[in-house]
Amino acid sequence: MPYNPDIHHRRSIRLKEYDYAQSGAYFVTIVTYQREHLFGKVVNGVMRLNDWGEIARREWFRTAELRPYVELFEDELMIMPNHAHGIIWNDGNVGAERRSAPTATAPTQPNVTAGSLGAIVRAYKSAVTYAINAARQTRGMVVWQRNYYEHIIRNDADLNRIRNYIINNPLKWADDDLYG
Repeated sequence: MPYNPDIHHRRSIRLKEYDYAQSGAYFVTIVTYQREHLFGKVVNGVMRLNDWGEIARREWFRTAELRPYVELFEDELMIMPNHAHGIIWNDGNVGAERRSAPTATAPTQPNVTAGSLGAIVRAYKSAVTYAINAARQTRGMVVWQRNYYEHIIRNDADLNRIRNYIINNPLKWADDDLYG
């Protein structure tokens, strides 16, 4: 069913009045549909990606190839069995793309600005879903939960704490809220 604001009353978990298209670093967590262990297994504290996990990893870095205003780093991504943690660096310089008007052939979703964190995550989730469904021949199957968790990284201490969390996530998998 398409989004209808008169019927669907989703509450945003985003900060009101914050421009998620502006320059900044954002920590995101994206969870698989029904927390399905889709991307591989943690073995002895090391994440072992399966083919679908490799797709999720590949598409993450492809995001930066397709969007020159996005920067991504190897040590700031961890694909886990049923979720992905990563840091997205957005330089906020989308240029004319942000000013373009939507066309009749390209439906838009409410409150998603071109070049914003929401647009970046939506494109990533879409690319992963398409590639995984093509690989497993399950056209139209849901891969991700709706929405995502985000945290605006505000300083170096915050950045270092989050980087450590990402890198050490497989070591603490059994204690993770998303485990099981």
